[in-house]
Amino acid sequence: MRIAVTGSTGLIGSALVSSLRADGHDVVRLVRRAPRAGDEVSWDPERRWVDTAGLAGCEAVVHMAAKGIGVGPWTESYKRALWDSRVHGTAAVARAVAELDDPRPVLVSGSAIGYYGDTGDVRTDESGPPGRGFLAELVQEWEAATAPAQEAGARTVLARTGLVVARGGGAWGKLFPVFQAGVGGRLGSGRQYWSHIALHDHIAALRHILDTPALSGPVNLTAPEPVTNREASAAMGRVLHRPALLPVPAPVLRLVLRDFADDVLGSQRIVPAKLLGSGFRFAFPDIDDAIRAALERRLPHTA
Repeated sequence: MRIAVTGSTGLIGSALVSSLRADGHDVVRLVRRAPRAGDEVSWDPERRWVDTAGLAGCEAVVHMAAKGIGVGPWTESYKRALWDSRVHGTAAVARAVAELDDPRPVLVSGSAIGYYGDTGDVRTDESGPPGRGFLAELVQEWEAATAPAQEAGARTVLARTGLVVARGGGAWGKLFPVFQAGVGGRLGSGRQYWSHIALHDHIAALRHILDTPALSGPVNLTAPEPVTNREASAAMGRVLHRPALLPVPAPVLRLVLRDFADDVLGSQRIVPAKLLGSGFRFAFPDIDDAIRAALERRLPHTA
């Protein structure tokens, strides 16, 4: 299969490219500069432009490029950068897919469970309503930007990702050195649900989506049983053999993270109904096993 990937240097994109290539797939990487290799195609998300000629023959486009949510405090300028990187980039990719000849490639577009807002302790699947607040509204616009591809008849999947348990990047990657130093602990009350997924399972789920024509629309990429922040913190301590006794009070988080603190302290008990219903099996559904898999940097291969 010939597959185009944006965000190929990021946590998820790089892991996906490695997994696909290990199984012999032809991967095209979209880059924001002039191509330097035969597997590269230029695009400019700010100008909403893609060199569509480079996508010829692709059976799928996996769009994972976006500015990191938890990289810095949510100042107004940072929130604008988050918005632009997601909405403009997705619009560019969706339009490029729409311009390609039939049969158009499948579009798997990165999204987030932030769509649902704070769900408290209510188990919520893909049928759940949209939430309120900056992140929920951002995700809704982010997903709406895929409209050109959908209207052109391309199978379009909105991969609503939870907290990816990985050591090499992302929000969870920042937790490892903290807990390894023995200064980790719950955030706020610790009662808020964290819907996690092992990086191994996230990549396997993306590949399952590519291979499952019945899947379209929103698909939650989270483990079957979300855990609370207190449970996740305890698991980090167990697996790393370190104490996890130093809580971070909510006021401190709000001082450091500004608006982003509301999302860290918020609760999302999101479940992957569509993945499970389509026959996908998680290799690391348990939080302890997901953390161990992150330490081993395991990735799926199917060949």
